[in-house]
Amino acid sequence: MLKLLIFDLDGTLADTGQDITNALNYALSPFGGREFSVEETKSMVGSGISKLLESLVPADAAIPERSTLENLKKNRPSDVVITRFLEHYDNHLIENTVAYPLVKETLAKLGDYKKAVLSNKREVYSKRVLEGIGILQYFDVVLGSDSVREKKPSPVPVFDLMETYEVSKEETLIIGDSNYDIEAGKAAGIKVVAVTYGFRSMKFLRDADFIIDTFDELLEIIPRI
Repeated sequence: MLKLLIFDLDGTLADTGQDITNALNYALSPFGGREFSVEETKSMVGSGISKLLESLVPADAAIPERSTLENLKKNRPSDVVITRFLEHYDNHLIENTVAYPLVKETLAKLGDYKKAVLSNKREVYSKRVLEGIGILQYFDVVLGSDSVREKKPSPVPVFDLMETYEVSKEETLIIGDSNYDIEAGKAAGIKVVAVTYGFRSMKFLRDADFIIDTFDELLEIIPRI
């Protein structure tokens, strides 16, 4: 019987795409690149925003000669982009972010299970998003990219959660929207539920044990595992 449910955040519990996209485009704007759409951003995020931002800075980028960046001119362009992203995201974290349909109602019915959030978003932002959309109270622990020994797709944070709550592989389930969640779950030897409404397309979800279209389908699946 299941005892521990591990949830991804972005694309699983919350639709954070617009706010991430806005911060991404703001961060990159001084370097003259094109703007990214929400769908493009959703297809790129997952392994951590710093790595993504570094990959998007043009190879020949130079620090813009702007007074607003005066204190950053001694840094690398990628450092400037990351700083700009975090500043914007910190101030606009949940302007457009919402819980996906039926998330709140379903979590309220899962009170018999230990519930953890395991995100590649930084912990402070993960908690603020969860609180802002009104579901933080449903979770026993929230872990971000800066509060785990290794990020997904590594199974290490899954193992650490299992050890913390003294549960076996058979008693643990991970729910996510991307290949990072599936790979982490498979490597840890636990069952995986993938959601189709999130940031990744179906081709990335095929290795999941269960695939659901709406969050409340968990109420049918969990008792069967």
